[in-house]
Amino acid sequence: MPTVDVVDLKKAKVGTAELPTAVFGCEARAELIHEAVVMQRACERQGTASTLRRGEVSGSGKKPWKQKHTGRARAGSLRSPVWRHGGSVFGPKPRSYAYTMPKKKYRAALQSALSVRAAEHNVVVVSDLSLEQPKTKILAKAVAQFGSGGQVLIVASEVQSALWQAAKNLAGVKVVSADHLNVYDVVRAQVVVIPERELARVKEVWS
Repeated sequence: MPTVDVVDLKKAKVGTAELPTAVFGCEARAELIHEAVVMQRACERQGTASTLRRGEVSGSGKKPWKQKHTGRARAGSLRSPVWRHGGSVFGPKPRSYAYTMPKKKYRAALQSALSVRAAEHNVVVVSDLSLEQPKTKILAKAVAQFGSGGQVLIVASEVQSALWQAAKNLAGVKVVSADHLNVYDVVRAQVVVIPERELARVKEVWS
């Protein structure tokens, strides 16, 4: 098993912990990670773009002029797509872009993403991340100790309401539970912070 230092909120070493090999010691598979990220981004698309078809634009349904002997091109409707203010032919309509990938493949993709972060020494295990008060300033100071100027992903239990509340106002910090750990957040984060007591839950859910 990969072994990492356990640190406190001041980044002082207080012990060591073994990361579960089934989750943090897997082969890096870029193609699976890419597939999972594309799927997640597709599921997040709103799909609300909409255009008006020829039956939906305003305008009379009457034939503008007779078919022959006018010297003009044939026309049957003011709503024709070839006319200005006419309807759209192949424009978008509201739709869902969501799709799924097999659970085993997604699990393998997440294991691969976490293993890459662990190999890069960007998985930080803290002894305790609980806050007595939901103060953003306190959490920001703690996160700064990990030496990251980028996105920080914190894996924490939903019971720690003070931590979740404090993280709401931090732009570069996201908190997720072990059950909702996902590939996109792991790939996007520069550092993944996991309380020592959450390692067992991560292993239980994703191994």
